Amino acid sequence: MMDVKTNGLGKKVVSLALLGATTSLMAMYGEHAYLYKDPRIMGMGGANVAVGGYSTSVFSNPAGLASIKKEHGMVVDLLGIGVSASVDNAQNLIDDIDAAGDDAGEMVDVLTKYSGENFHLGVDNYTAISRNGDAFAWSIGFLSAVDANFVTYGNGSSTGGLLDTTTRIYGGVVVGVAKPYETEIGHLDVGFSVKYISQISYEGSLTVADLVDDNNDLEQQFRDKYEKESTGIGLDIGVAYHPFKESGWDPVFGLSVLNIGSMSMDDAYGGQPLTVNVGVSVTPELSFLNELVFAVDYMDLFNANKIRLYDYSTNENEVQYTDYEESDFMKRLRVGVGVGLFDTWLISTKLNAGLYQGAYTAGLDFQLAILKLNVATYQEQLGTGGVDIPDRRYMAKLAIGW
Repeated sequence: MMDVKTNGLGKKVVSLALLGATTSLMAMYGEHAYLYKDPRIMGMGGANVAVGGYSTSVFSNPAGLASIKKEHGMVVDLLGIGVSASVDNAQNLIDDIDAAGDDAGEMVDVLTKYSGENFHLGVDNYTAISRNGDAFAWSIGFLSAVDANFVTYGNGSSTGGLLDTTTRIYGGVVVGVAKPYETEIGHLDVGFSVKYISQISYEGSLTVADLVDDNNDLEQQFRDKYEKESTGIGLDIGVAYHPFKESGWDPVFGLSVLNIGSMSMDDAYGGQPLTVNVGVSVTPELSFLNELVFAVDYMDLFNANKIRLYDYSTNENEVQYTDYEESDFMKRLRVGVGVGLFDTWLISTKLNAGLYQGAYTAGLDFQLAILKLNVATYQEQLGTGGVDIPDRRYMAKLAIGW
């Protein structure tokens, strides 16, 4: 299983990322389950069920592998290191934590300064090899990631905690295949993928007493209380229907069923519920643009994602929680547009924009020879229904690929 070894500032950041978890609806992380967010897709509102075209399409609809451009031959995404974070305060918090050193009083002052704020830090790598051949398309990918989310409380949360978090360190392998079919009623792409994921997750809270005790190894203490290992195997299936593939608009209707199997991963944070997702896209042909795509997705059609509320008052060494049903329409709606400007053997450029969970997204995809750069911004809605907890995030990914 994975092990985490850090020192200096890195150890402080990891230690704080491993502290505490949400304790009330206002502090609740209402983020829907995911394994990987590609900035190329998130810049376009996260809409990809009926678009495809990337190795990472396996995370939305494996049938999308059949839309990888055949003229690109073997598509390699190598060492694609991605970073995502909340707005500027995330970096400010890290700097203040570093400045506080080992002084517990100063650490409390830092958490007071950022009381009630949500923070997200993520680092990931998805390395994949894909190809769309004459008979079928295939992709093999390797995922590794850290997803850290936390909330600070200057005067303590409802359970006395100063820092609450839901954090996971995970990785695995994803294999996908898609095959096209010509039918009497149009073109049909059918795909499936299987993934194996192993993770360590943390759900817990650190109290005032924990912080001011200089004899405590905070990171080890938190691990002893809340660390949980789990694994999961999931099957994904999907279709993309092109009723008028040769038309000037190429409308596509997509349907995917993700995480069939044991992806709940013992119900720990990071578990992946079975979801049914639908999407539609159009790709009008314009002489002055390399590509223009409009897409709309509705994810989690049957509301499998839940809201988790935590309670630490009964047993300080065990996480107690209740999962509540949640059916927020806007959290599931994704709308996007992608504008491809250039796509040659040397240079490729695409601009993306969209609407994700009711807020704007924007992104830029740029490739020069074998160097790829993808940047995007989107806003995660951590609240639900009438509770508005926006968390604006920025993403960047640098990779070697061809």
